[in-house]
Amino acid sequence: MTPADRRQAAALELLRRKRAQQSLHSFALSVDIPLSPVPAMEGLDEDLMGPARLYMANVHALILDQMQYTLTEPYARTMTFTPPGCAKSSYANAGTAWALGRTNATRGILTSYSDDIAHMQSRRVQTIVRQQLYRNIWDNPLELTREAVGDWQLSNESELVAAGILGGITSRRANFLIIDDPTKNQEEADSTATQKRVIEEYSSSLTTRLLPGAGVGLIMTRWNENDLAGHILPDSWEGESGMIRCKDGMDWRVLCLQAKCESKTDPLGRQIGEYIWPEFYPARHWQMFENRAGFAAQRVWSSLYQQRPKPMNNEAWDRRWFKWEDPNTWPPSTMMRRFMTTDWAVTENSRSDWCAFGVWGIDYLGEWYLLDSFEGQVDTDKSVPEFLRLARMNGVREAYDEKGVIHNSIAPAINKAMRKPGAWRVLLTPIHGSEDKVAKCGAFKAMASTGIVHLPSNGKSAAFAEKMFMQLATMPAARWDDHADMAGLAGRVQDIVLNGSMPAIEEEPLKPFTAKWVEWSDEKPKKVRYV
Repeated sequence: MTPADRRQAAALELLRRKRAQQSLHSFALSVDIPLSPVPAMEGLDEDLMGPARLYMANVHALILDQMQYTLTEPYARTMTFTPPGCAKSSYANAGTAWALGRTNATRGILTSYSDDIAHMQSRRVQTIVRQQLYRNIWDNPLELTREAVGDWQLSNESELVAAGILGGITSRRANFLIIDDPTKNQEEADSTATQKRVIEEYSSSLTTRLLPGAGVGLIMTRWNENDLAGHILPDSWEGESGMIRCKDGMDWRVLCLQAKCESKTDPLGRQIGEYIWPEFYPARHWQMFENRAGFAAQRVWSSLYQQRPKPMNNEAWDRRWFKWEDPNTWPPSTMMRRFMTTDWAVTENSRSDWCAFGVWGIDYLGEWYLLDSFEGQVDTDKSVPEFLRLARMNGVREAYDEKGVIHNSIAPAINKAMRKPGAWRVLLTPIHGSEDKVAKCGAFKAMASTGIVHLPSNGKSAAFAEKMFMQLATMPAARWDDHADMAGLAGRVQDIVLNGSMPAIEEEPLKPFTAKWVEWSDEKPKKVRYV
């Protein structure tokens, strides 16, 4: 090789390194990324052969776009939703290694649903930074100076802390935060307690660790509408990608990739019905999961693969169980045993839970009717008067709610309102519940499956009844569950409430000089005393 050739090769190598320092796509092709389907391409001349993103799958190019935005844009907020097996964690690890090397004294936090998983991802980042390929990229080759898997540092004073999201990360600050799968599985995703713990840890711990301008990247698959992403996304979000103004007041850049395209605005530019990453996965791979029968399997496909945690259909609840009727055809409510079941909210704003009150009637045959209803995102100043108004309108004297904190906060307000002159009096009885939302609705489900529950197909409460059924049919993955909880409570009090009165039998008047007239007597039958 002539001196001129060597100078040209050195210039090309210097240019390649500068590109790798500036572009995460170029970096991703300059190192060996654990579990990545594309090996390092040493000596790639992007001026001659085209940009690095052309040498990787489109899905990976988009994931790297997200990561670079997260790690370079001040106050960046990103969410990345992809099906399993699309290497989202692998390229997130590449982004972490890139960010730690390109700027001195960069501090990062990497978290997942457990310490073990966070440490596993941390080890994979270490695998990258130990490579000679990695060291060659930087003007001053980097070495590990502290190697503990949960807390390590490079020679440029950049450092990474890795821990489970519920383990508590304190006394450390960060220029970026990567949350990779905050929920382990479906069971945890459906647990109200786990949902609250993850959200509280994110809100009160992780975000307080951020330095000014720090970016946050949330990478996950959607199991439940009440997961961490659901807590942040607006209620109106329907799976679209792009910049989304979220409930926390921040603009989040959302990348939502489905295994099978269902949107005309797919970020990958696919046609509806086309599958993701066809260069690696044939359609048959995705169809194995798509075509499985049963609600549980369809929920996995809908949430884990399609990023739609609310399934389209739930065969666990059959719409045909209910008798959808014109309420004008029902028996008079005055002949029914009437009571209310309630699910309360105590704050008023668009992020609050809903109040849901249902007035039920039971006739003498044991048939159940949803007679009236109220719903609203209101506080107790409005919900208590509505509760008493609904009870007065329907002649209800007994009502039920769930035992616990909400009852303890609602009952004093109701009692105070009932002490006013002329106020309607209702006995509100708390009923024990459980954390398992599906189990709480089990009794109502058993009752509904016998065909004795009548719901209005038109009129004031038709929309309420429809919402109740949809929440039952999508539980426990749906965002809202207030109407379903109200229905579940009705099922749990069925042993307490009694049937209504039997309609009076109208007898024909006696006609004089007939046999019945002759036999009639106004004497009461004598009681027999047994000794």
